[in-house]
Amino acid sequence: MARVRVRTPVLPQSQAPEAFAEDIDAFIAFLNLERGLSHHTQGGYQSDLDQCASFLAKNGQKNWREAGASVVTSWIHSLPDSYSDASLARKLTALRVFARFLVRDERRKDDFTTLLSGPKLARRIPESLTTEELERLVAAPTGGTPIALRDRAILELFYSSGLRVSELSGLMLQQVDLQNGFLRVFGKGSKERVVPVGGRACEALQTYLDAARSHFVKTKTGSQLFLSERGTAISRKMIWVLVKKHAQRAGIEKAVKPHLLRHSFATHLLNGGADLRAIQEMLGHATIATTQIYTAVEEKRLVDQHAKFHPRNQT
Repeated sequence: MARVRVRTPVLPQSQAPEAFAEDIDAFIAFLNLERGLSHHTQGGYQSDLDQCASFLAKNGQKNWREAGASVVTSWIHSLPDSYSDASLARKLTALRVFARFLVRDERRKDDFTTLLSGPKLARRIPESLTTEELERLVAAPTGGTPIALRDRAILELFYSSGLRVSELSGLMLQQVDLQNGFLRVFGKGSKERVVPVGGRACEALQTYLDAARSHFVKTKTGSQLFLSERGTAISRKMIWVLVKKHAQRAGIEKAVKPHLLRHSFATHLLNGGADLRAIQEMLGHATIATTQIYTAVEEKRLVDQHAKFHPRNQT
């Protein structure tokens, strides 16, 4: 009987000075094994910690146990002005999560980040498409070709469910329950959630499964829902390309990216009266604070409507 080899992902090694690197490597392993964070997030945390460790070593710190809030604050202030507030906030987040790990793992007695303060980020209102623009977008793949039916199903499902592009591209057949109208999705940190699927999206998916998916199936095709012409799971990049192509075909002048459909999903639900907690669950946000950004969209709409229609605002 042939032995099956399980490939274990190779974790990147810290490039920090040796006295700092061991703790960083242990932290990255913790993120991978216990937190289930993506390799992209792990790599970002490691890069930020390596950068901080190099600064600490140059300023007389021997290891993470000697690091204090003042020297770490000096590192933040030494960074070039070219770093955005968002980048600085991300570096502080990496430090705070790392410091809690050091205390939890008994590598250090106290949290050296408790006195740190970072830049206050301006609340950015996410852009969204109008319902009319969405109607034009999902109708853009015309005809009965397998590619058109697949693209139409992707766009309908994207807008109906508010999935992340990585979740959409990774969907498997067994995650889809069209009879009851929902998906079982594994999002960030491999957390499972149930996402409803609307009637039009279910119809488009059923048509794709009945009349188009078999066209893409090759010898080694697995149970991925959406397939490329090579018979493999459609990639995130390919979804980005097809969304952009159909947006242009629909005559939409905005820069349409996949995440814009997720923003539109949340914004349109909120404008229609949906509960914020329900939207949080459907989007897979860990905290309600992340979802509350969409309330700013509704607030802005009300202000704009008041400015446009109140008689005391007319000149």
